[in-house]
Amino acid sequence: MIPVCPFAGASRPDDATLNKPYDENKQPAQESKPKRESGEAATVSPKCPFGYDSTLKKPSDDQNKQQDGQESKPKQEFGKSATVSPKCPFGYDNQNKQQTVQENKAKQESGESATLSPKCPFGYDSQAFKLGPFSCMICQALLYDSSRCVPCSHVFCKACLSRFKDCPLCGADIEKIEADMNLQNVVDRFIEGHARIKRSNNEQEDIGEKKTVIYEDASLERGAFLVQQAMRAFRANNIDSAKSRFTMCADDIREQLQRMGNTSELCSQLGAVLGMLGDCSRATGDAVSAVAYFEESVNFLLKVPKDDLEITHTLSVSLNKIGDLKYYDGDLQAARSHYFQALDVRRNAIKQQSMPSQIVDVAISLAKVADIDRNLGDEDTAVEGFQEGIKLLQSLKLKPEEVSLEQRRLSVLEFLNSQLENKQT
Repeated sequence: MIPVCPFAGASRPDDATLNKPYDENKQPAQESKPKRESGEAATVSPKCPFGYDSTLKKPSDDQNKQQDGQESKPKQEFGKSATVSPKCPFGYDNQNKQQTVQENKAKQESGESATLSPKCPFGYDSQAFKLGPFSCMICQALLYDSSRCVPCSHVFCKACLSRFKDCPLCGADIEKIEADMNLQNVVDRFIEGHARIKRSNNEQEDIGEKKTVIYEDASLERGAFLVQQAMRAFRANNIDSAKSRFTMCADDIREQLQRMGNTSELCSQLGAVLGMLGDCSRATGDAVSAVAYFEESVNFLLKVPKDDLEITHTLSVSLNKIGDLKYYDGDLQAARSHYFQALDVRRNAIKQQSMPSQIVDVAISLAKVADIDRNLGDEDTAVEGFQEGIKLLQSLKLKPEEVSLEQRRLSVLEFLNSQLENKQT
């Protein structure tokens, strides 16, 4: 599982079609009449409940439009802004919507299943994520441990709000912070209802004798939804919220593992989520829990075939993170063991498919192992490791557009050269 999952974007009205001028030669009423006389079903255009319908107009509207058109033309000639016809804010004058309705009707007449596009009213099924009523304005994730400012009553996550003395939204002085359990219960129910396992297309509804409509699910898959919210909270340093969402996601995957067994997909997903939980524990200074999460992540990732480069990279990163924690704890032998395992994984990866970023990763692992060897008193082995890393980076030729990778290469190369200059005698 890639740490940040893709999300299905909900279709929205095409604003470009709303700006198309009205064609006076178009006569929808006259077109529908022959259809009714021939026995065919006449197409009825959707009508805007607010009276902004651009396809079915009253005669008085046509007269007004001609007058407005005559007034707008000289305005445009003299550089002034022309009058823009009102558009329905709900998209009922959208021609694309009529086309979609006609396509679905044609599918039903031909015996095919029509599909209704899903839309979440809060925007949670869209990549262009909108902040909804259940979101924290600070971390931009769903509210966790909802807390209300007194006296302004604005609501945020407790961890986010605790960093401020004034309300981040209105600037009012915060006299005290009160828990909002009612709102938090609503958010929790929303997660259970919206972020459920996506149902299959087998769930259909019969409408009539021979017509069938397939309802697409507006929800993201539960795991993708939870990871999305957790990553937002983690980037905003709301670790408690992130850890809670990651834990829910891991529990869901464990339940699927019990039903389906250790499949490659589930093992890779759980390994990635456990690694994120390790990052949360490390961010709070809980090294023991972090090591436990990373080790469990490694155990699941080792069950996955090594032909997936993303999984291989995640595995090596988890091993390096364990090595880092052991190094800071003073256990150099354990740190070297995990660093060397990560180096071995990365060396095997470049044998299958050598990419510039992987070569830089190998050089980093060589530097970590060599640094431990030097601290353990094995200077000759350390120098060999530093020299091997330097040769790899000096032979690596990058494209001009790979600026960030070039900066990373130069940084690692500078470190390796400095280590050789500090050679112990």
